[in-house]
Amino acid sequence: MTDERGTVDVLVVGGGPVGLATALYAVRRGLVPLVLEPRSGVIDKACGEGLMPGGLQALVDLGIDPPGHDLRGIRYLAGGRGAKADFTAGLGRGIRRTTLHAALLDAVARAGIDVQVLAATGMTQDDSGVTVRTETSSVPGPALRASWVVAADGLHSPTRRFLGLDRGTQSGPAYLRSTKRYGLRQHYRTTPWGDHVEVHWSAYGEAYVTPVADDLVGVAVLTERRQTAQDHLAGFPELRDRLGDAPVVTSLRGAGPFHQRTTRRVAGRVLLAGDASGYVDALTGEGISLGMAHARAALAAVAAADPQSYERSWRAATRRYALLTRSLVQVSRPAWGRRLVVPAAAALPAVFRVAVNELARPTP
Repeated sequence: MTDERGTVDVLVVGGGPVGLATALYAVRRGLVPLVLEPRSGVIDKACGEGLMPGGLQALVDLGIDPPGHDLRGIRYLAGGRGAKADFTAGLGRGIRRTTLHAALLDAVARAGIDVQVLAATGMTQDDSGVTVRTETSSVPGPALRASWVVAADGLHSPTRRFLGLDRGTQSGPAYLRSTKRYGLRQHYRTTPWGDHVEVHWSAYGEAYVTPVADDLVGVAVLTERRQTAQDHLAGFPELRDRLGDAPVVTSLRGAGPFHQRTTRRVAGRVLLAGDASGYVDALTGEGISLGMAHARAALAAVAAADPQSYERSWRAATRRYALLTRSLVQVSRPAWGRRLVVPAAAALPAVFRVAVNELARPTP
């Protein structure tokens, strides 16, 4: 392990998929990374688990091709009506979060990247690098020195808070404000009945149905309401009937609130990537794909010793997702708007197809 007398090139805070991808991109740039993650092994998390074609291609480009279930597109459903849009950039894939994380951990191990079971508890900077304080199981750990830090420590990023980069979600213009939405996810042992991600709409939320194996389907519910999983499922009668008596085979996982805003993504030699850099909503399912684009852009900026260029790259990578997601969140916020989403998608299939494929194509 590097101590305060030595320096690694890039210290990655967070060992989830985006953090591990960041470390792999660092190696490709000829840099020496070190990953800090307080939890050991494979980590599960509430996640829609549907990877868009662009995100899947980014994984394959890193030499990672985890098993799952092919996805041909997105289908919206509500009240007996439906709309379908197929991907034009190739297939996506439904992948269990644990399967994806395990594949990335294997790739990191093969690359000889050091992953330390430590939490980052604070940092100080100077012109030549960053000193990161650590702990394990509430016991102080070593101080680590790095030329750069990329924080990919999740939706409620401690690094973002420590650096004072949080921005209130109720500040600014009305279109940027958000109610608090949460996600719940479980898996059902059943044969998938299609090769599309299904989005079932109700008066108060959405249920995302993602086939992730030949005998496993994930169901994630996004909503403002705090209810039991069964109460949520009762709001989607078509889905409930389709699942029938299929057994629940994984424990309930939750996440949220989703909307997180940041004042900026760069603070000196520290860059924020993935959910840590800001998040609008899980409604369009772009989390992993977008996070990997952030990782590539962050390492390009680090390799060029030009951290401010990452702000521009981050905005370019995030623009499509933020515009489409905010627009859909705003349209579907009132009850009458939610009732119109599926009929509008069915009546304007070309528009629906363009919107889906804007999110599905590779992110620069």
